[in-house]
Formats: sequence, C-alpha cells, structure tokens
Amino acid sequence: MDLRLSGTAPTEAERRAVDAAFAAHRSPDDLPGADVRFPDSGHAARGRRHILLPALHAVMDEVGHLTPGALNHVARVLSVPPADVYGVATFYAMFSVTPRAPHVVHVCDDVACAPAGAEDVIAGLAEDLGEEGEGKEVCWVRSPCLGLCERAPAVMLQLAKRPDVSVAPAAIGGLRAELDRIATEEPAEVPSADAAFADVTVSVPQAGQPQLTLLRRVGVVDPESIDDYRAHGGYEALRRAVEMGAERVIREVSDSSLTGRGGAAFPTGVKWDGVARAPSRPHYLVCNADESEPGTFKDRVLMEYDPFGLIEAMTIAGFATGCERGYLYIRGEYPLATRRLEHAIATARAHGYLGDDVAGDGFRFDIELRRGAGAYICGEETALLNSIEGHRGEPRNKPPFPATSGLFGKPTVINNVETLYNVLPVLAVGGQAFAGVGGGRSTGTKLFCVSGAVATPGVYEVEFGTTLRELLELAGGVRGELRTVLLGGAAGGFVLPEHLDVPLTLEAAREIGATLGSGVVLAFDTQADLTGTLRRIAAFFRDESCGQCVPCRVGTVRQEEALARLTRGAAKGPELMLLDDLARVMQDASICGLGQTAPAAVMSALKLGLL
Repeated sequence: MDLRLSGTAPTEAERRAVDAAFAAHRSPDDLPGADVRFPDSGHAARGRRHILLPALHAVMDEVGHLTPGALNHVARVLSVPPADVYGVATFYAMFSVTPRAPHVVHVCDDVACAPAGAEDVIAGLAEDLGEEGEGKEVCWVRSPCLGLCERAPAVMLQLAKRPDVSVAPAAIGGLRAELDRIATEEPAEVPSADAAFADVTVSVPQAGQPQLTLLRRVGVVDPESIDDYRAHGGYEALRRAVEMGAERVIREVSDSSLTGRGGAAFPTGVKWDGVARAPSRPHYLVCNADESEPGTFKDRVLMEYDPFGLIEAMTIAGFATGCERGYLYIRGEYPLATRRLEHAIATARAHGYLGDDVAGDGFRFDIELRRGAGAYICGEETALLNSIEGHRGEPRNKPPFPATSGLFGKPTVINNVETLYNVLPVLAVGGQAFAGVGGGRSTGTKLFCVSGAVATPGVYEVEFGTTLRELLELAGGVRGELRTVLLGGAAGGFVLPEHLDVPLTLEAAREIGATLGSGVVLAFDTQADLTGTLRRIAAFFRDESCGQCVPCRVGTVRQEEALARLTRGAAKGPELMLLDDLARVMQDASICGLGQTAPAAVMSALKLGLL
C-alpha cells in the first residue's frame, strides 16, 4: 500500500511512545520474537489497526498534542492511510492535532457544574492564563460533563509526562496551588490529587449501610487489595458460576429479568443467550464504561471504589457466553477509575483470576482496558466497537446487531458497568429471588445519580418502585423550592413536583412520559436558570453529534439556534413549531440514539411550560 506519507519525522520521544503502545498490545497470535511494529501488508497489517487509539493516547501522554511526525509514524507502522489516522485523531475532544500547552485544564461548565461555581473557576483561570486555549505551559478549555456532579464544580487536568488527575470540588485558589505543585515537583507515579477522593461518603452517602447490594463493598473494602475483596465475598460468584455451568448461569440471568442499566433496558439474558449460541468464533465481551451522559456518575463510583467487582462480573459473563477476551472501554475523563482498574486487572491476572486457566477451572479469559478520548457518541454500542477497532466512533447501521456481527465482525456481548455488577447478586441469591425485588421489567435495585438542588448529592441505591419523593428525601431533601427534576439525563425529560410520588420503574416513568435513562435525578429550584440549562443541553448534543447523518448533524444545530432566539425574546409561536418539526425529524430519521433523543429534554420542557 502506498501510504503517501509526508517527509515529517517523529521525535525520538514520540517514536518510543508509539512503539511502547504497540508492544503493550501485542496479539496473542504473534510468533515469539516477531516485530509487531512492522507486520506484513494485507490482513496482518489491518488486523493491528485496533492499536490506533492506544498509540494516539501514548503520544498525547508524552507530548501533549499530536504532531505531523507522530501521525506519520503511527500510519507507517500500522499501514493505515494518513488520512484515516488524521480522521480518527480529529474525532476525539481529548486529542489535539494543533500545538498547545502540554498541560490542559478541562473545566466542566455543564448542567451540574455551571450553577455550582464553574464560571468563577473559569474567570480565575482566564485572569491567570489568558483566553481559552491560550498559554505556553498551561491552558484551560471548557468541557462537557466530567462525571463528577456530586462534587461540582469539577476540573480535570490532562497532563503530559505525568498521570491525569481530577480536582473536585474545584476552587480557583486550590487549583492554583495544584498547578504550582505540578510545575515545581517531579511527576509522581500516583497523583496526590487522588487523596481528594478518600472520603467515599461524598460520592456514596449510604456507604457502609447493610441493606446495600451493588454498593455494599464501597467504603468497606480497600479498592486496591484483592485479598480484602475476597475477604468480603469476592470471587464467590465466579466459583458458583463455574459449579453451575454456563447454560445455568444464563438461565439464572434470564430468570432474574435483569435489564440493561445503561438506558435501553434490553433483557440481559436474551443478549447473553444469543451470543452463547452463535456458531461463529471467537466471541467477544465488551464492557461499556464510556459513561458520558451529563449528570451521570454511578459507573465511575463503582469502578473507583469496587474495581475487582467489575473484573469478576466480566469474567462470569465471558465464561457464560464463551468469550475468551473482554474489552473494558472506559471514558477518557476518568483517570482515577482507569488507574484502579488497570491495577485490578494486573492483580487479578497475577493471582490467576485472568489468563489461560482462570482460577484453575479450565477456561480462558482475559481483559484489555481501552481508554476513550472524549466522545459521547462512543457510548452507543456500535460506535464503541468502531472506536476499539481503530476507526472514527461513528454508529453502524443495524442490523446486523452486535450479537451476531460485533467486534471484528464476531458475536459480541456488550453490557454497561451497572448491568454487569448486577450479575453478582443474581448468582448470590438466584434469578427468581432477584426478580422478587421490584417487579415487571424493573427488577432488583437501581443506582441513581442525585445532584443539583439537594442537600446531599451522590449515588443512591434503592429498590425499583421507590418513589421520586423518597429518593429526594434520602438525599437530604431539596434546597429551596423545587421547580422541576430532570430525570434520565440530557437525553431524558423533566418532571414536575406533582410527579414526585411516581414509582421509579421503567413502566411508571413511561406512563408520565419520562424515562429513567442512565439514572440521572437532577433537581432544580425556582432560582435555577432553566433556559440556560436547555441551551447547554442543546449545545452538548450539537458538539457531540458525530456528523454522520443529516438529521442529527443539522437538527442539533438548528435546535440550539432556535433556543438562542427564544432567549433573545423571539416570538414563541414560530420557534416552537420549528422545534417540534426538528424533533420529529431527528427522532424518526437519525441513525442512532443520540439524534433520536437529542430533542427529548427540550421538548419535555416546552410541553410542561418550563420555558
């Protein structure tokens, strides 16, 4: 293949970073001693395109931006056309193909952080560093939700030559001190900012309470100790799964009526059974940990404080569905969760819980962690598959569905983090007992991300059927006078105070025209700027649209423009008609769920008269 590379060469540091990424992702099929950087052309070369995203991350981690020389080097060693490499590099918000400061401060100005003081942080950074994107050593940029809503306002520091860190809650004084420390101290293997997350009760006010199921180990178990994990029941579910056999495990999951917790609510047992029966091999397991919905942070909390639980659950899923390899695709803006999961995977492998003979039980399963790079669309399952394979994270047309043709064209199980954690209690109590909690399609317990105008924001675990009023009271009640609640996230809808006694189930939410979605419960008091919130939601979808289909690419822009005109006093009649027309087109004609749900919150607010 004639790649038509330019003459720009990589620096030695860029070359080392890329080569290290290739070495770390050596295929198990490579011959001993083979040089994986320069495979033969054709299938051998194309088969390593999946290393593209890790390679770009390696350069960003080393340099802070992607130079033409580094992109050339990646294209050459992967035999990928330079235009393709550039297309992937420019798709993700955390990558930069233009020179910029090696240290970047991402300041969340989304729905939870904006009213919590994000603009004060931005004003302070602008005073210190100049306008957005400026600065030789440090610059700042506005960011969509960083998944730290319970600690708002939130900041993430994307740092060259040292680990990324999150700072939340962020105040300009403390942020200045952290930046001064970074400028003067040697890079630390473990960032000192991680200590800010030591108090788990900030994220999980229920921590340590005996009635918890999914959160029962949070705040009780050392997240970096596999021995502590096993002392508190860890790997008992895996032992039980092996004793049952794969078919019975799937039967128990089916009997539990466990549905997907990422928003789609698809029956987990049906998905597992379909992949397990697929004749084509190999099978793959993918954990969707690209939690990017504004207002959502439950998966982050699970991964930070109980990482071995996710590794065990993935291992069980792999055993049941005949997968020998799993990919854990984690959001790029979750540095602490990433570090703890990397440690958990390595530790589990060292103790024999991953590898060629898992726990001595005669089956093979291993996990590879992949970092996203700032693209909400990659939470859509087929876009996520494209991202892992080294392509732009654009959704695929369905059918075929991933269960028959998924990752690398093979049958693939895709579950989100909370769904997988639920497999552990299903095997602990049995499928029918699990289904006895809640009812209908809403069985077991559910995690809700409560933030906004409440006394105690955080992740709360309650049984399906708990009312919205009870959940808000569990979070300490509303600060001020409640005006509305955004239920389900940016892709969800608003509910009024008169709906507080609705049971939190899939069925009851649908009856009032709402959705539980990703578990967001964002409360707004009467002082909140709802118009500004809706414009921010519209801007979020405009920015995050992958641009592949016209209804979403154009519709999200036109939606934001109409809201802007309304805030400037335009006549409501024509603008509301336009918004309604746009919503119908996006819902009916968009390729994936992003475009289909982009108008949901806006139309909900208009319907309820909140504008």
